[in-house]
Amino acid sequence: MTESIKESISHLETVADERGVTDSQEMKEPNVDPNNPQNWSTAAKLCTYLTVCFYTFLGNVNGSNFTVATQAVIKEFHVSQTQAGELVCFNVFLLGLGNVFWVPLMRVVGKRPAYLLSMLSLAMMNVWSSRASSYGELLASRILSGFASAAADATVPAVVSDMIPPQDRGHYLMFFHLALTAGLFIGPLINAYLVQEEDWRWMCYFLAIATAATFVMAIFTVRETTYLQKNAFAPKRKPWQWMSLTVGYNPDASFFRTVSDIVCNVAYPQLLWAAFVIGISVGWNIVVQLTASRTFTAPPYNWPAGSLGLLSLSGFIGSVLAFWLGGRLIDIISTRYTNRQGGPRLPEYRLPAIVIPGVIGPSGILIFGLCIAHQTHWIGAAFGYAMQAFGVAAISNVAVTYSLDCYRPITGEALVVIFTVRNTIGMLLSLYAADWIQRQGPAPVFGEMMAIQVASILLAIPLFILGKRLRAVTSQYGPMKRFQDQVES
Repeated sequence: MTESIKESISHLETVADERGVTDSQEMKEPNVDPNNPQNWSTAAKLCTYLTVCFYTFLGNVNGSNFTVATQAVIKEFHVSQTQAGELVCFNVFLLGLGNVFWVPLMRVVGKRPAYLLSMLSLAMMNVWSSRASSYGELLASRILSGFASAAADATVPAVVSDMIPPQDRGHYLMFFHLALTAGLFIGPLINAYLVQEEDWRWMCYFLAIATAATFVMAIFTVRETTYLQKNAFAPKRKPWQWMSLTVGYNPDASFFRTVSDIVCNVAYPQLLWAAFVIGISVGWNIVVQLTASRTFTAPPYNWPAGSLGLLSLSGFIGSVLAFWLGGRLIDIISTRYTNRQGGPRLPEYRLPAIVIPGVIGPSGILIFGLCIAHQTHWIGAAFGYAMQAFGVAAISNVAVTYSLDCYRPITGEALVVIFTVRNTIGMLLSLYAADWIQRQGPAPVFGEMMAIQVASILLAIPLFILGKRLRAVTSQYGPMKRFQDQVES
């Protein structure tokens, strides 16, 4: 057994030398415990990760479903356009803010029980939404469903950090962002046809059934990725032992200290940059969706709800095209920079990958806005929509991967800041974007949106130049002070 462990360690050191990467946290003292998520089989990792990603997809379908049902809600409950929009904006807000509860809970009880509780709660909230008899009841159920689905948001990159080595994280994180953007783009397509062929309540029926089915599947496929045991000689767990809800329980973790860490993370400039660059990208996507809904259902287009859903396919195509450029390319660029510099792998080496989506995404915003302003053929707007969606997926993945590398010991807490800011921006734009466009017109507004997004992306330049110094400074305060020995130099 001892010889086997020595051989494994020797092999890992050889791999590190071949790559020219130190990645001190993962490579310095390799752990060969078979229960360590980093040592699971590829099949076990994918079963856990893809199930969680599918739940991410459903959580974002839940967040975007009423963007195609505003007219139906106005007609049934006799409410204003603003009130109908609140069904989206407050759900989106709780989808971000809810992480302030779910991440600390996962620190204490582990990820598996929290995911199962979240799935069950989301299914129940959609049953309630489907049976709502008043606007107030529907709004309450929508707020709580946003809170329930938050567990499928900022927590997922932490699962990747638990299972995947640094040189592959960009690629694997792209699965998460593809699931997220699929919820934003495929969700409206599904929901539009449900509203057109049945009514808005069937959107909620569909989500209740799909989430309940995912809950049953997750009981058997989602393993606990929180790793506490440091004994390399521990016996390998049996399949049925992974179904336990106590594998990830950490008696030393504190719910309230984790909440405090989340609040303190606001003082880290790298996280604030990632929060705003992602928030702006996703926020502009919400503006595009709401503008498309108002524009293409009115003259001269007069589209039915189903055709509006088909427009969102262009966004999904854009996000799929971003899969390699926003995923594996990040890892390739990071590895090449590392080899060129002679190691170690620094978080800043991922930032150059933002250049391509940083050009395509803002350009798509401008193209979409100009096509809407001049009421051109829909293909122009669809093309701009796809470019913008490409930017959302790729830019978000670069920023999240960079943040994960900067603050690896507190991944979950760090990402709560990013996703809460992202969804707060989304909520505000859901409420006020229509007035903004009505006051200035689509062409000036979308031009301003492009300029704001470009400015946020350009802030990556000082982070690339000064990132190492900033990380050294931020390791001296806040939650990272407890992990100074784990900060990569």
